[in-house]
Amino acid sequence: MKIKEIVSFFDTEYPFSFQESYDNSGLQIGDPEKEVNSALVCIDVTEQVLDEASAMDADIIISHHPLIFGGIKRITGQNYVQRIIHRAIQNDIAILSVHTNLDAFSGGVNSMISDKLGLKKQQVLMPLQGKLLKLVFFVPIANAEEVRNAVFEAGAGVIGNYDKCSYNLEGKGSFRAGHGTNPYVGEKGEIHFEEEVRIETILPGHLAKKVVNALIGAHPYEEVAYDLYPLDNTWNHAGMGMIGEFEEPLEELSFLNLLKKVFHTGCIKYTELRNRNIHKVALCGGSGSFLINVAIASGADAFITSDLKYHQFFDAEGKILIADIGHYESEQFTKEIFYDMLTKKFPKFAVRLSEVNTNPINYL
Repeated sequence: MKIKEIVSFFDTEYPFSFQESYDNSGLQIGDPEKEVNSALVCIDVTEQVLDEASAMDADIIISHHPLIFGGIKRITGQNYVQRIIHRAIQNDIAILSVHTNLDAFSGGVNSMISDKLGLKKQQVLMPLQGKLLKLVFFVPIANAEEVRNAVFEAGAGVIGNYDKCSYNLEGKGSFRAGHGTNPYVGEKGEIHFEEEVRIETILPGHLAKKVVNALIGAHPYEEVAYDLYPLDNTWNHAGMGMIGEFEEPLEELSFLNLLKKVFHTGCIKYTELRNRNIHKVALCGGSGSFLINVAIASGADAFITSDLKYHQFFDAEGKILIADIGHYESEQFTKEIFYDMLTKKFPKFAVRLSEVNTNPINYL
């Protein structure tokens, strides 16, 4: 299997186009055409992780946090990033990172945290906007079902938990075939009217090329008439954070002790206890302070995240219990996501979980 096949797989599941502007997800080191047989998955790429990959003859390291965030002006071994780049190239070990694009989708980091806590009725806390398109196309009545199903199979027509969604309106289309054409219906040089169906459906923007190719491939006409319109609708399948509910509410200290147990954290920083049970929980793996007000507005009883600054704890204002569980602790299960995805998609590809604890923070 080639590296580009792994990159393409992750790009299909968690499109790299959805990463934040500051991020650097994607293939960072390695030749996309190189054949690979084994991978090591980790949270951070450290020198210990690189040693581990070398010891097990792994061809590629797949990490959550990118090794390279900023620009690299020289590689002289002056810091751990430069040393790892140099050694990875020397040892022909590729490095691929899947970071904020994973954070942005259901089934990613925040879904895993929710699952570990046993939260039910999970939903994206702050859904994305401006990522959807409307596709409108015209097709002869006799071919409508086949073409409609082709665009559905390519990923169009999903609204919430419903799929194969479309609006269909019958009418009459006209055209005149010119020189050098081979019309499916009608005669060259003569205007032709055909009973057609106008079909409208919705799709995520990153699937536009795939859906349009499916439309053109299934459509009987030489020239396919279609329109793509940008939409401002919210897309509930992607966005920042998650929110869910416990089946049975927990007392505040019981909730905090659950966090300590599940995430194996040496320290939890939290706001004033409010003497209220915790039922509805909002969360965001990694640095999620930007979602505090969204969590409050959602009616959540608690908000779990990390990397909060001193003054941000005041933002709770007695309306919500905020728990900072640590950055590494909140994202430690990402390795399991990578492992499950890769072993299911490529059952003959060797995938191993890194045993190195890369958390740079220690607790006394």
